[in-house]
Amino acid sequence: MRPLGGAEFENEVGCIVAIRIVVDSTADIPSARARDLGIEVVPLTVLFGDESFRDGVDLDGSEFYRRLATSAQAPTTSTPPPGLFEEHYRKLVAGGATGILAMHIGSELSATYSVSRTAAEAVTADTGVPIEVLDSRTVSSGFGLPAEILAREAREGASLEQLKAHAQSLLARVHLVAVLDTLEYLRRGGRIGNARAMLGTLLNVKPLLEVRDSKVVPLENVRTRAKAQERIGQIIAGLGELEAVAISQSDAAVGGQLQRVVQTFWKGPIEIFSLGPVVGTHAGPGAGAVVAITRQ
Repeated sequence: MRPLGGAEFENEVGCIVAIRIVVDSTADIPSARARDLGIEVVPLTVLFGDESFRDGVDLDGSEFYRRLATSAQAPTTSTPPPGLFEEHYRKLVAGGATGILAMHIGSELSATYSVSRTAAEAVTADTGVPIEVLDSRTVSSGFGLPAEILAREAREGASLEQLKAHAQSLLARVHLVAVLDTLEYLRRGGRIGNARAMLGTLLNVKPLLEVRDSKVVPLENVRTRAKAQERIGQIIAGLGELEAVAISQSDAAVGGQLQRVVQTFWKGPIEIFSLGPVVGTHAGPGAGAVVAITRQ
C-alpha cells in the first residue's frame, strides 16, 4: 500500500530534485518504483457499493481482483477532487519543488486531467511555482512508462521546459495494444458500445483493443488467448524501431505470456506494470497490454 510520502526527494548525490513528476494512479506505476523515482501519485477512487477505496492506497490490485470475483455489485470509479490535487501540489512546493510536470489518463476516458489543471492553476497563482499538466491521451503504462523516463531525467537536473518537451514527444510515440478476456467490463463502464460487447461475448473470442487519442478502439477479434497475444506481438513488431517497451498485466500469468511474445523481437528491458483497481474496473481480469514507444 502507498502512503502519501514525503515532499522532498533527493538524487543520488544528495541534491533535492527541483522538478517533480506527478501522475494519477491509473498510470499503474508500482509503488516501490514510484517511491524510488520520486514520482508523486494521486489516487483515484474505486467504489464497491457504499465502500470507497483509494486506488493503490486502501486497495491494491490483488485484493481488488479478489473482490471483483466475489462481489455482487460491480465496482465504479471516480476522479480525485481538486482539493486532493492541491494538497499534493502544495506538499511538493513546500518540499522545495521549483516546477511540477503532471501527466494524466486520457481526458476522454476520465475527468482527472481537467480536475488536475484546475488545482494546478490555483496553486501556481498562489505560489508562483509553474505546474504543467498534460493529457496523456492514453492509460496505464501508456503514460506510466514515459513518467518513469522523465523522472530519471528530472533527477539528473532537466528543466521543466525540457521535461515538458520530451513528455510531449514520448506521448506522441506511445502505442498501447491490449487483449481482454471480455468486453463486458468496458461495456459496464460506458467505454465501448453495447453492440461490440455483445459480439465479443457471443463469439467467445478474445478482443484486441488499442487506446488511441483517449479512445478505446477495437482492432480485431481473435479466437484464443495465445493467438491474441501472438497477434499483439506482430502489431508491435510492425511499428519499426522501438525505444522502450512495457507490459501492463492484471496478473502475472497474463504478463508472463506477453513477455515471452515480446522477447521474440525485443531484446531490451521490459518494464512490468500491474493493472490497478481503477483500470481493472474497466479492463476486467485476464487483461494484458503491450506498450511500445517508437524511436523518433
